[in-house]
Amino acid sequence: MKMTVDLKEHSYPIYIERGILKEAAERIAEVYQGSKIMIISDDRVYSYYGEALKKNLSEKYECAETVIPHGEPSKAFETLPGVYSSLLEAKISRTDLIVALGGGVVGDLAGFVAATFLRGIKFVQIPTSILAQVDSSVGGKVAVDLPQGKNLVGAFYQPKMVLIDPDVLETLPERYVTDGMGEVIKYGCIKDRKLFDLLEKCGCYENLKEHLTDVIATCVDIKRRVVEEDEFDTGERILLNFGHTLAHTIEQYFHYERESHGEAVAIGMYQITKIAEEKGLTKKGEAEHIRKVLEAYKLPVKADVPLPQLTEAIKLDKKTLNNKLKVVLLHEIGDSYIYPTGQEFFDGDRTV
Repeated sequence: MKMTVDLKEHSYPIYIERGILKEAAERIAEVYQGSKIMIISDDRVYSYYGEALKKNLSEKYECAETVIPHGEPSKAFETLPGVYSSLLEAKISRTDLIVALGGGVVGDLAGFVAATFLRGIKFVQIPTSILAQVDSSVGGKVAVDLPQGKNLVGAFYQPKMVLIDPDVLETLPERYVTDGMGEVIKYGCIKDRKLFDLLEKCGCYENLKEHLTDVIATCVDIKRRVVEEDEFDTGERILLNFGHTLAHTIEQYFHYERESHGEAVAIGMYQITKIAEEKGLTKKGEAEHIRKVLEAYKLPVKADVPLPQLTEAIKLDKKTLNNKLKVVLLHEIGDSYIYPTGQEFFDGDRTV
């Protein structure tokens, strides 16, 4: 299956196909005719797929690799000098290519490196987690974290291609499956009631597996269409951040060591919908409906943190524009909207 993200001169293809990792060199040759490739991956993913990918790419290109520790702590400035040094040692030039092989952390970091090394070189995304396949590999958001918050330093820098192979999900640890399902459920909540209904009907990941390629394609297609309308995240693209205002603050509060991103998004979606229902901004009963589906896919709905302890981080939220916080809410499941408000939306002594 092939889709195209139509961004004029920055357009690029997305391939979604079982086993496509074995065809990486052939596919990449469609968009890259240079001589050198640097694979950026993490230690866990590279141990499964790195050498096979390198062997495949080496049929056409001179290949090197740099491997970082897995996990969110690697998506930090402290990681960058070592990666840049690897690129220099391999004599990677502005005409060469970076391939990001991994989940969201690797994709975000490698994309940021591509955007900044030598003022920008080409890169290709090969996402290996559900979260990265359905969300972060598409759209060109690349970033690293700061101690004060997540993704606060980054760029909009589109890949040249995205290769999505659902087969690689077979080696995902269970928690990474759960993590990715948080983002899948998000797409159903904001844009696609039929997707939400399918998730509800299947009731667990094992039952969803037979539909997985189609589910990934549905999420990617939603993301593709939103990005085409709003490449730089000032309008409709903000809808993709449903649940994220609270999620990022929860991740930061626990120093990225407790909830994963998808788990934090799950908490954020449920809790913000509860608040919206109380304010008459969302149809009654939707929070409970979301809770049941989240829990069916083993996702949490509560962080047990007093809301006032999260409000300082909310002030740094990237969705704050013109001194207004852009909170993503639901009219009802499948129908989302952007609600301009202020810090007072989160006032109160509740625990989330």
